Amino acid sequence: MTAPLLEIENLRVSFPTNKGRVDVVRGLSLTLGRERLGIVGESGSGKSMTGRAILRLIRRPGHQQADRLIFDGIDLQAQSERAMRRLRGARISMIMQDPKFSLNPVMTVGAQIAEALVTHENLPRSDLRARVIEMLHSVRINEPERVTALYPHEVSGGMGQRIMIAMMLIPRPDLLIADEPTSALDVSVQAQVLDLIDEQVRDKGMGLILISHDLNLVARYCDRILVMHAGEVVESCVASELHKARHPYTRGLLAAVPRMRETRDELPVLDRSAWGGT
Repeated sequence: MTAPLLEIENLRVSFPTNKGRVDVVRGLSLTLGRERLGIVGESGSGKSMTGRAILRLIRRPGHQQADRLIFDGIDLQAQSERAMRRLRGARISMIMQDPKFSLNPVMTVGAQIAEALVTHENLPRSDLRARVIEMLHSVRINEPERVTALYPHEVSGGMGQRIMIAMMLIPRPDLLIADEPTSALDVSVQAQVLDLIDEQVRDKGMGLILISHDLNLVARYCDRILVMHAGEVVESCVASELHKARHPYTRGLLAAVPRMRETRDELPVLDRSAWGGT
C-alpha cells in the first residue's frame, strides 16, 4: 500500500479577539495521496487557513497546532523555519487568489519565475532561461520570450494567473495547493486555467488541494471533496457523488446554486437553525 502524501490530524488554527481566542480551523483531519482533493465552503469557513497551515504560514498573533502534520514522511511541525523555506515551493507550492497582489510589481515576469527555480536549484543561466521559456510554453502563453520581459501590470488577469501557475510549478513540487485560483477571472478564462492546472497535476503525478466556494467547479476537477463550515469538516464524499450529499449544510449549498434553466422564483436560503449552524 502506497504511503499517503499528506496526513493531518486534529489541526487547529486560532486568532485572538477581545473575547478570547477564536478557532478558525477546529480539529480538521485528512489524508491525501497523489490525487485531487477539493475543499469547499462559504467565505470564513477555514478553507484558506487550512492551506496556509499546511505550509506553516500562520503568523503571530495567529497560532496553529496539530496532533499530526506529516508530508511525505516529514513531520512539518518539527521543522525549523529554514527547513520549511526549503520545502515551500520546492515540494509544496501554493497558488494564491489574485496574481495582481501576489506578483512583485517591480520585477519582470521572467525574473520572478526564475527566482522560484534559483531558490531551490543551482542551474547555469542558459539552462535557467530555457526552463522558464519551457514553463511559459506549458501554461499556454504565446511569445514566451517577449512575456519574460514584461512587468505584472502589463499582463491581463488571465495571463497573470498563468504566470503564477508557472512560478508554482517550475520547481516541480509534489503537492500543489490552489486557493481560489480563478476567483479574479471571468468565466471564459476560468475553465482554461483550471484545465491547465488539471493537466499539469495529472502529467506530473502531483497531489492537488483545490480550495473554492464553487461546488460544481470542484466536483468537476477533483476526486474527493471536503465540505467545511465554521472551521470544521461537516461532510466528505467522492466528487462524482456530491449530488448525493446528506448533511443539511451541503444540501443547502447545493440548493442555493443557480441552474442554467432556472425555474424557481427565489433561490433558497440556508436554514441554519435546522441543523445547529451559526
